[in-house]
Amino acid sequence: MELRKFSIPEIIFGRGSLRYVGRCARRIGAEKVFLVSDPGLEQAGWVDRLTETLEEEKLRWVYFNDVVSNPRDLQIEKGAAVYRRERADVVIALGGGSPMDAAKGIAVVASNGGQIRDYEGANRIQRPLPPMVFIPSTAGSGSDITQFAIITDVRRKVKMSIISRTLVPNISIIDPLVLQTKTRKLIIAAAIDAMSHAIESYVSNIASPFTELLSLQAIGLIVKHLHTAVETRSLDSLEQLSSASTVAGMAFSNAGLGADHALAHSLGGMFDTLHGLVHPVLLPAVMRFNLPECIEKMADIGRVLLGRRLGSSEATALGGIEKFEEFCESLEVGVHLKEIVRDKSELPNLCKMAVNDACLLTNPRKATCEDLLQICEGAW
Repeated sequence: MELRKFSIPEIIFGRGSLRYVGRCARRIGAEKVFLVSDPGLEQAGWVDRLTETLEEEKLRWVYFNDVVSNPRDLQIEKGAAVYRRERADVVIALGGGSPMDAAKGIAVVASNGGQIRDYEGANRIQRPLPPMVFIPSTAGSGSDITQFAIITDVRRKVKMSIISRTLVPNISIIDPLVLQTKTRKLIIAAAIDAMSHAIESYVSNIASPFTELLSLQAIGLIVKHLHTAVETRSLDSLEQLSSASTVAGMAFSNAGLGADHALAHSLGGMFDTLHGLVHPVLLPAVMRFNLPECIEKMADIGRVLLGRRLGSSEATALGGIEKFEEFCESLEVGVHLKEIVRDKSELPNLCKMAVNDACLLTNPRKATCEDLLQICEGAW
């Protein structure tokens, strides 16, 4: 039997769980918290609610909000300098993938030195990180669960994948109430990101029985609840999307991703695109490329998406891909690469960057730069 590992943080899930942040920070040794969030969450009032929980525990805190979508390496180094100057001891992040990934990057540089690009790739972090408590404000990125951080190298225009067990936060506090202030676009982008995590982790070449069950569960929850969440903002549906994001995060943190995310990271680095809305464009073409290597697994995904099996495994798999495309179109999001990349001559450079992305290592079918170019042309 193969050796397996499965890493996740302590998880506190439920409506109103945000009130436990200060208590959790105190429990893991906080005296002065380094809090990372963004202006949008400030305006929505969530940062104030969080700092109230810190003050109830008589914790000091310093606030850092110089974070944008697709966080930049220069912001990481600035944050690490503030962390060291203020002599903080615990990192708390409130936000979507960008504030949480920025917080991870700041923790890495603050504790290990150097620049964040020094840690690009897998298992390059040598020293322990400060304790971390993360509170996701979207149901999608999974950064509060995973051993991944994605940071943009501005000079190279590359989204770097940093992968290490030390990046798994100590505690994840998931409060579905926070989703109520999200826009329609952000709810959709986050949920489709979680869907892509589930699909790619399910067919990953290092998937295990532990991750496969979680992947399929996430797909089913998103298909069932996303439309209702978008149309009615039903708290029950938003809570189900939070569950889906959490289990998808558990799956891909331990099984990895694939070519869709390798390309998505390159697109984000070159064109600063909203990450979750890249998957409706790329994922169907990646699924068709991978199909010969994992027909039965693709059929499992198809069964969940369709709600039934068709006449054969291949037919069910192809039907599932078509259903995913229809699902994305019904959400009125872009499904063509030419809507993101205006000049087709950019595609070779895009693929040259993507072929070196760590996510490609766990894709079920080996993909060369030429293969990635064909995928992009299929998505054009």
